[in-house]
Amino acid sequence: MFLSAIRTSIFCGCRSASKRYRQTNQQSPQLQQWVVKRGQSTITADAKMPPTLAAPPVPNAATNRIVGRWLLGCSGLVVGAVVLGGVTRLTESGLSMVDWHLVREMKPPQSQAEWEAEFSKYQQFPEFKIMNHDMTLSEFKFIFYMEWGHRMWGRLVGLAYILPTVYFWRKGYFNRSMKGKVLGLCGFVFFQGLLGWYMVKSGLEEKPESHDIPRVSQYRLSAHLGSALLLYCASLWTGLTMLLPEHKIAETRHLMQLRRFAKGTGGLVFLTALSGAFVAGLDAGLVYNSFPKMGDRWIPDDLWAFSPTLKNLFENPTTVQFDHRILAISSLTAITGLYLFSRRMVLPRRAKVAISLLAAMAYGQVALGISTLLLYVPTPLAATHQSGSVALLSLAIWVLAELRKMPK
Repeated sequence: MFLSAIRTSIFCGCRSASKRYRQTNQQSPQLQQWVVKRGQSTITADAKMPPTLAAPPVPNAATNRIVGRWLLGCSGLVVGAVVLGGVTRLTESGLSMVDWHLVREMKPPQSQAEWEAEFSKYQQFPEFKIMNHDMTLSEFKFIFYMEWGHRMWGRLVGLAYILPTVYFWRKGYFNRSMKGKVLGLCGFVFFQGLLGWYMVKSGLEEKPESHDIPRVSQYRLSAHLGSALLLYCASLWTGLTMLLPEHKIAETRHLMQLRRFAKGTGGLVFLTALSGAFVAGLDAGLVYNSFPKMGDRWIPDDLWAFSPTLKNLFENPTTVQFDHRILAISSLTAITGLYLFSRRMVLPRRAKVAISLLAAMAYGQVALGISTLLLYVPTPLAATHQSGSVALLSLAIWVLAELRKMPK
């Protein structure tokens, strides 16, 4: 009975309230108009409110800066690998590790027994039998750690490319074009590691017909260095173009000529650096240690001593050194011409600074090369000269990035 009374009271109250509300609306049309206007103004105000909580689309300028800095960092690691590889070759340490294992060799020998086992494996190959037959275990440890450090640095480079690529890809930082570029860079890193072991294998092979000291093939060495330089140039170029704002330069005939001149000069610098790999692979810096003449002649007698003639370009130490000299002088001449031509034009300040630094580095690099030659290739000076070639190539890439054509 009590619950029925409550339900009856609520029902009657609702009917009375509804009736009074209808009467009020009939008597006050102004109230209805106010309610409608109030609702419309609320909707208009909501429409005008900025979407402050909406996340910006990706990729955008901020993500491009992050990716550009990452690529510059990766290119710096590649430079470290090139320099460390040059020092490893100059100290004749590259053939100390006679096996290649992606994971197992990451841990060097720990105990005396493990070191002796590793040394015993090295003793079975030509470099020990011909050159280092009186080497001690402590001397072997030095060359082993040099090669081990170079290989571990290569693995660091691989991780620096692959892991951020996975992260940025999942975050949506790459557009379609950038996805293709980073996949190419990661694939090139993997190829570079395989090429490095392929190069080392050429120095471990028995060659009964040869009485020369064991060394890696100069062809494989130049391919290994060339691929590293290509990886470096691609990473540096992509990073710079993502970070450096484009210059609004008027497209004149002189600017197009300067841009073509800069591209040709950059290609010549790359070719000169690559020819240095043949010089290193054949120890061609140890013949004709004089400048500007080679011995007492401008053109040595044994320039074309090998047969067939084409073989001299890649296997005759005299011809290889002669070619490197010609390419170096040609690069210096081209860079000087680029600098003088640019002085006649109105260019942005950053572009002028880049060209001036390129010219200064070119003269410094030639001075380093001549000093290395006259002093019979001391290791510190030779390593500095090899590093200078990468610095010169870096400045050439910077110049090209500053002079690049603006997209329409």
